[in-house]
Amino acid sequence: KMRGQKRTKTPIEFSEIFWSWIGSFIGVGAVSLVFFDIVNHVDKMMLIGSFGASAVLLFAVSGSPLAQPRNVLGGFMVSALIGVTAYKLFSHDLWLASAVAVSTSIAVMQLAQILHPPGGATALIAVIGSDDIHSLGYSYVFLPVGMGASILLCIAIVINNIPKNRSYPQYWV
Repeated sequence: KMRGQKRTKTPIEFSEIFWSWIGSFIGVGAVSLVFFDIVNHVDKMMLIGSFGASAVLLFAVSGSPLAQPRNVLGGFMVSALIGVTAYKLFSHDLWLASAVAVSTSIAVMQLAQILHPPGGATALIAVIGSDDIHSLGYSYVFLPVGMGASILLCIAIVINNIPKNRSYPQYWV
């Protein structure tokens, strides 16, 4: 049962790698520019690590259900909300707040059919982030999370529709 199946290797076309690189460069670059140069009065953690994971989904596997707009925005926002709530309720026990934040965000994303794996990291960052992140409270849901996800999503819609062999999104809702 745990042996798995034989893996077949399918070479990835250079054009796919090129467009994934271009999209992720522009997407993460735009989010970084906004947070480092425009709203840099707040902690550098505004550029949360889960944006990097979303870039992989949005630009390298954009056809995945996990990379569709509803999942990206919904998964990020719901998970951020849950992460902030878990921190507020259990900040005296960060191990508990962390576990509650991640596991609850997974369950809610599954129930709402908006699963986006970087959402789990977003919930965790709300708990383990710096004091500056904690001081944002529920505004963390909108800035950086909502704003960063929206920027990445807009760039994914443009970049993933430039090459003839790509189309994004597969569905909106």
